[in-house]
Amino acid sequence: MFSQISMKKYYFLLILFFIGFIWSSINPRNYGHWAGEMAAPVVGAVILIVTFKRFRYTIITYSVILLSCYFMFTGAHYTFSRVPVFEWIKEITGQTRNNFDKFGHVFQGIIPVLMVRELFIRKKLVKGYKLISFISFCICMATTSVYELIEYLVCTVFGGNPSTFLGTQGDFWDSQTDMLAAALGGLFVLVFLRKVHDRVIEKEFPGTFISESKTNPPTG
Repeated sequence: MFSQISMKKYYFLLILFFIGFIWSSINPRNYGHWAGEMAAPVVGAVILIVTFKRFRYTIITYSVILLSCYFMFTGAHYTFSRVPVFEWIKEITGQTRNNFDKFGHVFQGIIPVLMVRELFIRKKLVKGYKLISFISFCICMATTSVYELIEYLVCTVFGGNPSTFLGTQGDFWDSQTDMLAAALGGLFVLVFLRKVHDRVIEKEFPGTFISESKTNPPTG
């Protein structure tokens, strides 16, 4: 059972989610595109809320998920290929495309790795610290591949414009570079954030790591 004080941080994240959702819904460039892009963060939020009592993720995982939702909110509002800040970056760097969507796909790799490894570690569903990292990365790549297929099917069935809904912008290798961005996001967690994530897990759920020193989770 959580105290009201410990629950406040989760309520705060939920409020930030609704603020972003409302902002994104105000005069988006295209309401059809907006609805399609918003489906993923809304469904994801509902699932996390419904399962909160059964399995509560660490605050760092929820915070990163919220940040990824804001990327989706922004992309849904402007369309991923027309986000103003990245249009400006495109102009001053001489790039041929708006690369905002690539940053979104980096989060598409970060989120599955954080969620899966935390679930596996805390529930002890998989034995072997390195094996957990490997499976987490595999699930990350499977997730981004399935997402690319879903985008293709939705765009084909409903006759969407690939340039706006998929953000291809004439890039023949767009799907492949999207998956590469997700792979880099997943590797970033495993290489640079793994120890931080472990420390946060141990702090919020003491005793998760059974080793000689519980304050120093395994790093291999």
